[in-house]
Amino acid sequence: MVEISIHGDQAVFEVLASHKVWAFKSKLQIPLSHISGARLEPNPPLGWFDAIKWMGTDLPHLFRAGTFFTHEGRVFFDVRHPEKTIIVDLKDEEYKHLVIEVEDPSHSVDILRAAIQNSG
Repeated sequence: MVEISIHGDQAVFEVLASHKVWAFKSKLQIPLSHISGARLEPNPPLGWFDAIKWMGTDLPHLFRAGTFFTHEGRVFFDVRHPEKTIIVDLKDEEYKHLVIEVEDPSHSVDILRAAIQNSG
């Protein structure tokens, strides 16, 4: 699971607990100007052929954490409970998207959208 916080003009995505080990990352810090959107995604791509693992952990249809390649490019995943998943769309970053599980998906999307709007 990932916890999101806003610090000035940066969004901080902190990978929590044992997910740090599975994802090979503990934190991502992204300028708000590099976030082009955020949306709910209760059916994230977790299947066998949805992504190729670069560095991380993958149990198809169950758990995906780390850096993966999709048809859109490099994507960071941290998903165990798909119904709590959001996608953060990025530009001018290492990743095209963050596909992450959060405690409260609707609230997380609202926080990100408000921060993006207020930063511009």
